Amino acid sequence: MGVWSQVVGQPDAVRVLGAAAVAARELVEGTGTAAGMTHAWLFTGPPGSGRSVAARAFAAALQCTTPGEPGCGECQGCHTSMSGTHADVRIVVPEGLSISVAEMRALVQTSARRPTGGRWQVVIITDADRLTEGAANALLKAVEEPPARTVFLLCAPSDHPDDVSVTIRSRCRAIALRTPAAPAIAEVLRLRDGVDADTAAWAASVSGGHVGRARRLATDPAARDRRAKVLRIPLRLRRLTDVFDCADDLVKAAETDASEVSGTRDEAEKDALKTALGHGGTGKGAASATRGSAGAIKELEKRQKSRATRTQRDALDLALVDLAGFYRDVLVIHAGASVALNHPDHAEGSAQAAGSWTPESTLRRLEAVLACREALEQNVKPRIAIEAMVSAMHFG
Repeated sequence: MGVWSQVVGQPDAVRVLGAAAVAARELVEGTGTAAGMTHAWLFTGPPGSGRSVAARAFAAALQCTTPGEPGCGECQGCHTSMSGTHADVRIVVPEGLSISVAEMRALVQTSARRPTGGRWQVVIITDADRLTEGAANALLKAVEEPPARTVFLLCAPSDHPDDVSVTIRSRCRAIALRTPAAPAIAEVLRLRDGVDADTAAWAASVSGGHVGRARRLATDPAARDRRAKVLRIPLRLRRLTDVFDCADDLVKAAETDASEVSGTRDEAEKDALKTALGHGGTGKGAASATRGSAGAIKELEKRQKSRATRTQRDALDLALVDLAGFYRDVLVIHAGASVALNHPDHAEGSAQAAGSWTPESTLRRLEAVLACREALEQNVKPRIAIEAMVSAMHFG
């Protein structure tokens, strides 16, 4: 399967993208037409469905140099495309809460160059829903009049106008991904990550169809501990003081997660910038070279702070999704429905809650979680939003 083996549980998408990669190769080699290939693609699907992975795999297939079916996974084109080091594959991962117009204009200008490898210039935007209005307009101009050998791969949760503008969407070919099945996720954890069968099956069953989350739960004990603490919160809210304790635990866990993700990277980036600006030099020009470096370092720190804020919000959102899944399980038990639970390893706690709460009070608690997610999206301070949510969960 080559690079397509990375796209978990999406056979229809792999078939369409594989055919497009074949058409793209024929177009490059002058042996076919552009039928089946287009210059702009929109990958949509729920979180964890593998939108960016599918886009990378498609980019690798476009750059594949091995005869036969594109996307062998072994040639230099495939390897460097998947690892993010190919000269003609640019991957835009927003480090802040949005993608600015300045960043998009620079990217569009770069994408107009001819591919160095003679194949395709590929631009992957992993979170196209984070484009500002100005950035979306800058991208639209490039999508409307693309260079001959440039391909734009946009990834977004949906094709709704709130995520992707109607004008951009109308110029893209859509690839809709679905939530992968638990057995497919477990299989890839076993084969690709070397996880034992029992752990892989457990992680796949509690990940909500999110491949990346399943991998992290299977390989990171700290992630498992944080999830367990979050799922204990609904049954811990016995007294009013528990509200503030639980809210504090949630916020601190998110801050710790953000610190672990960006702490080491921040220092490495700052050291690299200082070195580039001449810090630590002893030559005659060292002092003058570093004199104007304060502004550049301050700008880097600003970007790092924005990235940390986004990482913290993402960690909180993940915890809220787990909480919403717990209340959904309680409602499933109330209804006696024969469907899989989001958290089968916490079925006993869900049953205990179902025996204590009415369906109406459970639904109010679930609505409080969803309202908190919306508040965080609107930039409400995390601690205020979390305390309001946990208070609503306590009083039910």
